[in-house]
Amino acid sequence: MAEYDYDVLVIGSGPGGYVAAIRAAQLGLRTACVESRETLGGTCLNVGCIPSKAMLHASEYFDAAANGAMAKMGIKVTPELDLPTMHAQRQDAVKQLTGGIEYLFKKNKVTWLKGRGAFVDAHTVQVGEQAVTAKDIVIATGSSVTALPGVTIDQKVIVDSTGALELARVPEHLVVIGGGVIGLELGSVWRRLGAKVTVVEYLDQILPGFDGDVRKESNKIFKKQGLEFKLSTKVTAVAVNGDKATLTVEPAAGGAPETIEADVVLVSIGRRPNTDGLALEKAGLATNQRGQIEIDHSFKTSVAGIWAIGDVVPGPMLAHKAEDEGIAVADNIAGRTGIVNHDVIPSVVYTWPEIAGVGLTEEAARETGSEIKVGKFPMLGNSRAKTNHEPDGFVKIIADAKSDRVLGVWCIASVGGTMIAQAAQAMEFGATSEDIAYTCHAHPTHSEAIKEAAMAVQGKPIHI
Repeated sequence: MAEYDYDVLVIGSGPGGYVAAIRAAQLGLRTACVESRETLGGTCLNVGCIPSKAMLHASEYFDAAANGAMAKMGIKVTPELDLPTMHAQRQDAVKQLTGGIEYLFKKNKVTWLKGRGAFVDAHTVQVGEQAVTAKDIVIATGSSVTALPGVTIDQKVIVDSTGALELARVPEHLVVIGGGVIGLELGSVWRRLGAKVTVVEYLDQILPGFDGDVRKESNKIFKKQGLEFKLSTKVTAVAVNGDKATLTVEPAAGGAPETIEADVVLVSIGRRPNTDGLALEKAGLATNQRGQIEIDHSFKTSVAGIWAIGDVVPGPMLAHKAEDEGIAVADNIAGRTGIVNHDVIPSVVYTWPEIAGVGLTEEAARETGSEIKVGKFPMLGNSRAKTNHEPDGFVKIIADAKSDRVLGVWCIASVGGTMIAQAAQAMEFGATSEDIAYTCHAHPTHSEAIKEAAMAVQGKPIHI
């Protein structure tokens, strides 16, 4: 039997990779993790989920003070934006959390191999000057921003999500190319801080993949907040002249072009798997047409001893999906049973209010051919939302008409991202809408809207 340097080698220390490494070490396997950044945590902790939430949270406070929301509650303030301090608290949150992972690596005896990893063969990875061998290798290299053809990101006038977090001043006019999660979150940050924000989306509605009712209602809410939308519109050119940009856009179905002037353009049209530079072919691996690494249900690739998780494999590019897969793949490598139910992966947009969903949309549920029942309850009828001056949004539950089993839950609410956990757990246990309706919910809480929506599936909500 060959002697390896490690039992498990994880390439990438994002939410999938670092969790896989820690879990493998906890299970008694000699584990190392390859990471080329100066800090652990991948895109999510360094330039994605965590810093964007720090800016979203801070900008919510500023907006509440600036737009009179605080004054309505008897708190009179005149806010002054201190953008350097706002950026500093974002950076501090990142520093604490990335440092926390480094501490967990040391605590669990995970070796951090600093550098970029590339395969030499199926059991060997070159990291800088060092060739490292492992019995099992986990590819967890995440994803990068998808480029817009012909547009060069300079992180000054043309920025990606990373550059949009670092802007040194509030733009007068920010144009966001792409009406998905990241574009709407970062667009919301700068709109609250005083920018004019225009979102250009090729599709006829924002938030692709979300429930139709949620997409329509979200659009109305964002418009009310001051975001402008150009839907069914494609960007055909972006020209930079000094510190300004000119975008040429035209209707997606064809028509006369028009130009939009902006001082910052955020390119946010999606993400692509990070496989460049891995030398997958040397390990006997190839990617599919979408650049992803194909796996089986246990996260095995087509090559024995090589596994893959997270954004480099098919499925939603979400940090929590990658984390669950990190635990599962380590369990499988250790001879245990690691399973992820990919039908119950929640999605959240951390705008105001938050937008969240899990399971099937109403459209997808109808496409199955099964008869369904739908229950909706508006946040306007929820007592906690009323006291908090948060009337926007609703909860929607989709259930199978015959079995009453919950197929999907969608909500728009100030704490929608937290509320959706209840729905995900209920669905994991195979709950019916009646199960949720007959579960006692604390009063007054936003989550009572989930109970009421479940009662609405039977046509019997109380508070509407």
